Amino acid sequence: MRPLAAHHVRPPQLLDLRGEFPGVPADWAYLDAAATSQKPRAVIEAITRAYAQDYATVHRGVYARSAKMTEAYEAARERVARFIGGAPEECVFVRGATEAINLVAQSWGDANIGGGDRILLSTLEHHSNIVPWRLLADRTGAEIDVAPLTAEGGIDEAALVALIGPRTKLVAVAHVSNVLGAVADIARIARAAHAAGAKLLVDGCQAAPRLKVDVAALEADFYAFSAHKLYGPTGIGVLWAKADILDAMPPWQGGGAMIDEVRFERVTYAKPPQRFEAGTPHIVGAIGLHAAIRWVEEVGIEAIDLHERALLGLARAELSRMNDVRLFGPEDSAGILSFAVGDIHPHDIATILDEGGVAIRAGHHCAQPLMRWLGVPATARASFSAHSSEADVAKLVQGIERTTRIFA
Repeated sequence: MRPLAAHHVRPPQLLDLRGEFPGVPADWAYLDAAATSQKPRAVIEAITRAYAQDYATVHRGVYARSAKMTEAYEAARERVARFIGGAPEECVFVRGATEAINLVAQSWGDANIGGGDRILLSTLEHHSNIVPWRLLADRTGAEIDVAPLTAEGGIDEAALVALIGPRTKLVAVAHVSNVLGAVADIARIARAAHAAGAKLLVDGCQAAPRLKVDVAALEADFYAFSAHKLYGPTGIGVLWAKADILDAMPPWQGGGAMIDEVRFERVTYAKPPQRFEAGTPHIVGAIGLHAAIRWVEEVGIEAIDLHERALLGLARAELSRMNDVRLFGPEDSAGILSFAVGDIHPHDIATILDEGGVAIRAGHHCAQPLMRWLGVPATARASFSAHSSEADVAKLVQGIERTTRIFA
């Protein structure tokens, strides 16, 4: 494998955690963490133990193991709350950020947004932060406004603030772009939204694994993220919302666990967060998320952020020397780098890289409006993680060089 540029000096911020990830062998460069993260051994062992030794239902059984599992499940909620600076009663377990956003759209949205009201998004949003609002607008007669981007690919926050008006009821933006890694100034956006009487929802999927999140400091009203991008399992995520907002929201699904009393003529509902958790929950998913957060906190979220940024900076420096490579997004992006290589289709790039043991993402990344803004049908995307290394960057560079030779 060709070494990196001779002048390169190893950044002091780099971590050495590859050995903690059984699913990432030494000869494989997994650079698709923005899609889903690999799992550290501590998470895998917690999930295995929960199924093999501790498993029981929660909130229902009076036997000892059920009580113990209930304690573990609610301990996970408490750990989530501390991780993002909220309170346990403000944290709803959902299947993932997509379900969290749909929950807000169908519960809070249907109750608070009507004809003529406006919902403000940005050009770089993931489809999961576009489609639920389009569905809500189609149901209610509301209108959607779209904030533009800066030349570098971040949200143009001044333009976004200028678009907030008296009819704006909700602003919904990504904390970190899943394509460009651009980081939004959420606190600034929140202040502008609140000044107009609007609420702010934040898609935190790409932020939670790499940035310190404090929902109180951010002044968000809703914050959503998924466990599987945060070194945890699939099928579990979190919707955080301010307690008074959750308390006023009607249920969005009916079933067991979310009720107070059921009669055929009348039903009363549990207080949040149980009101929004109908049916048997993903018990082991919550325990896996707990283990993932514990692991992240032991490593240090700031250390992970510095590690990813150092590798991203190295990758940008190496790729920027190639005449045929076009880099997208701001230089200070958070752990995510999208690029194009001449007129080679990103799927071909990804296929050739895979032959060399490099896994990246290729496509529109569930962000078709952003692709139109970039002027391309798709991009290739490398996204870094706590287990990524300089060797991974070198393999990426070598693979792109091979790609250009093949298509020359």
